[in-house]
Amino acid sequence: MDIQVFASQAAKTSTMAGEIAGAIAAHSNTPPDFVALHLSALYDIDTARKGMEPVKTLHGATSCKGVMTDKGRYTQGGIGAGAFCIWDADGDYGSACVAAKENPKQAAVDATLLALEAAGRSGESPTIIWLSTSPGAEEAVLVGIESVVGKRVPILGGSAADNDVSGNWQVFDKTQSVSSGVTVSVLFPSTNVSFAYHNGYAPTNISGVVTKVDGRLLREIDNRPAAQVLDEWTQGTVIPQSNSYPISILSESTLSPLGRHLDDVRGLPYFLLAHPSEVYSDGSIGLFADVQVGETLTLMEGSVKSLTARAGKVASLSAKLGNMASDDISGGLMVYCGGCMLAVQDHMDDVISGVQRALPNNPFLGVFTFGEQGVVIDGSNHHGNLMISCILFSKT
Repeated sequence: MDIQVFASQAAKTSTMAGEIAGAIAAHSNTPPDFVALHLSALYDIDTARKGMEPVKTLHGATSCKGVMTDKGRYTQGGIGAGAFCIWDADGDYGSACVAAKENPKQAAVDATLLALEAAGRSGESPTIIWLSTSPGAEEAVLVGIESVVGKRVPILGGSAADNDVSGNWQVFDKTQSVSSGVTVSVLFPSTNVSFAYHNGYAPTNISGVVTKVDGRLLREIDNRPAAQVLDEWTQGTVIPQSNSYPISILSESTLSPLGRHLDDVRGLPYFLLAHPSEVYSDGSIGLFADVQVGETLTLMEGSVKSLTARAGKVASLSAKLGNMASDDISGGLMVYCGGCMLAVQDHMDDVISGVQRALPNNPFLGVFTFGEQGVVIDGSNHHGNLMISCILFSKT
């Protein structure tokens, strides 16, 4: 297996696509078997998509402000693009993009079936799935994919993002791009893969029970308005005073999200996070993930230091779990929460340095997402917020 990562900071879409396509062609006379193209939503996505010919299999999604790679960050001016390219003649790869319309679960089913057909592996379960979906119904998307391939196939990826949460995100494949939908890629690589999915936060001793919820609208904690409870928990640092609703608290809550305890790992609790996004006049809070009545929510705390260091630790863990030494690794594909990136964007060089130390001389592409999907400690697939994941592919 040969993995290369090519990136561009060009402002013009045709120039960016030409630089990446040119680098691919210069590397090999043979088109790559799989390309994951992630790029700022400021680009013209259809121009970018068409510029990737003659790529065999294309998976695409927008990423908040750009991407990071082993060569550095490509986010200056809120624009940048990166392509994760696999040459693997003995593997099989397939991608498909399907519009969600009113049924994201069915869109995920259809995309998975089409991706398997494109890979020539219909009816089989892939080694791993790379997922990009529009924000809003990620749990349903996971259920749809699992209804096709089963619950034991690892699903990793992230929700498409734009630069300002205005809804300009898109997902795409070779044939189309959509603002509401899902792109599923099924990977049957000829070499080994390893992965990890974690966050950079620690639990506080403050928690409460969900007593009323409506989809992703958290209405009550401990039978009290959720916003009132969160305001007390954070001592007024997250919810600003305002007479105009809804109030966005995405940036204010990035270092103080809500955690859902899943299990313990060597005596330490493992939490899946939910990111509060806005406050409404009735005291309810919008989230970027689902929670359930009866579930305990714990106030989590993070810092710039913990978020900058965590990406490298997750990359190191992925290598350790796969027993992969640096010279065994062909390349890595990372997801780093867009909210975390925005919180530490002045320190992104430190984030990249940490990954470079964990994966010395290994190419990697990191994308910035508005929701992260990955595999938790019991082997099940989940959607969370403010998470980090890393997939590593071995050379042989």
